[in-house]
Formats: sequence, structure tokens, C-alpha cells
Amino acid sequence: MLAYIRLETLRTLRDTGFVVGGVAMPVMMYLLFTNLGENQGSWKTASMIGMAAYGAVGSALNTGGAVAEDRATGWLRQLRVTPMTPPEVVTGRALTGVVTVLPSIVAVLAAGGLVNGVRLAASHWVAIALLLWLGSVPFTLLGLGNGYRLTGPATGVVNMVCNLGLAVLGGLWFPVSLFPGWLRAVSAYTPTHRFAQLGTAVSQGHAPGAGAIIVLTAWLLLFGSYAVLSYRRRAGTI
Repeated sequence: MLAYIRLETLRTLRDTGFVVGGVAMPVMMYLLFTNLGENQGSWKTASMIGMAAYGAVGSALNTGGAVAEDRATGWLRQLRVTPMTPPEVVTGRALTGVVTVLPSIVAVLAAGGLVNGVRLAASHWVAIALLLWLGSVPFTLLGLGNGYRLTGPATGVVNMVCNLGLAVLGGLWFPVSLFPGWLRAVSAYTPTHRFAQLGTAVSQGHAPGAGAIIVLTAWLLLFGSYAVLSYRRRAGTI
């Protein structure tokens, strides 16, 4: 499985579309959102974490698009004759997604520190990057579930809708304090809002709350089950 993970990671990092959409775009959006008009340092920090989370979600979902392409080319059919079980195949792809979200996270955090002058303790920078990295796993599993279940074009559309919808509802682009009351209540249960809270809590000098961990764990189990079931459903037709 390690060889499989290494192969898929290299394939993803060589993809120009991934580099532009998953790394360059979140950085450009972050710099644009935080350098129009007057912006306080607190917003530059919060937006940095939100955009790093947005980039991580997009990169994680991108794993599903690669899966859909593999189905079309017959690569997944070849995996069926290997000793790898369905959960191992899904786990391998999930770990690939976890690795490939790192460039998105690091790029946005670097833009915050080097361009926007965000200042945090060294331990806080490391903790934010690590928590966003680990917290991206549920979104990788969601992308995998879509990739195993849907056609290539459909996977691209659904992943884009998931990315944009979850980003807006989760407050990754704009503060949830601007939302009406009912939408703030909905946002609290979205995986993206709780995902960003992992980094926001550290930037404010305290550990993530239990609520964020519980909600993210619930989404992790849900999306993980979805990915495995989608793979098994397609096993007979891959």
C-alpha cells in the first residue's frame, strides 16, 4: 500500500490543474480579500486560516476527481487483482489526499506571515498547520466517495458544489458573525466551520473545543462509510 500511496501522491503533485486550483487560487483569494480597503490584523489572521482550510478542502476533494479518471482508464480494475482489500484501497487514496493537502495549507500560511504580516508564536504556526492537515481527512473521504460513485464529469461538478457550498456555509470566506441567526445555527454543524475552528482556536491561544472535535469526528465516520460503500458498489463494474 505504501508504493500505491507514493505513486498516487506523485501523480497528483505533477498535475497543473491541482497546483493552480488547489494552491495558487486560495493564496490569491486570501491576498485579495485581505488587501481591499482597511482590514484589521485579526481579520487577516482569521481569513488566513479560513483560506488555508478552503484550499485544503479543495485539494482533498480533488482526490475524488482523480479516482473518477482512474475508473475511466481502467486503473481501478487493475487494483482489483491485487491483494489490497476495498478498505485498504480507500485508505490508501485517503492517505494520498492527506499528503497532497499540505501544499495548500503551507502556501496560504506563508502568504499570511510573509505578505500580510501575521505574527504568531512558532509553536502556533506548527499547531495550526498540523491540525488543518489532520482535519482535512473527512473531506478527502467525501471526495473519494463521489469519485467511486459518480462519473468523471459528475464528480467534478459535485465536488465543486461541495467545495463552494461548504466553504460559504462554514464561514471560510466570510465571518459567520455576518450570517443571520438561523444560518449561524446551521453553520455550527458543518464540517468546514468546525474544521476552521481547529486553527482559529490555536491562533487565539487555546486548544480546539470539544464541540469541534465531536462534529468533525461524526463527519469523518459518515464520509468514511460513504467512501467504502461507494467503492464496494462500483467493485463489480470497475
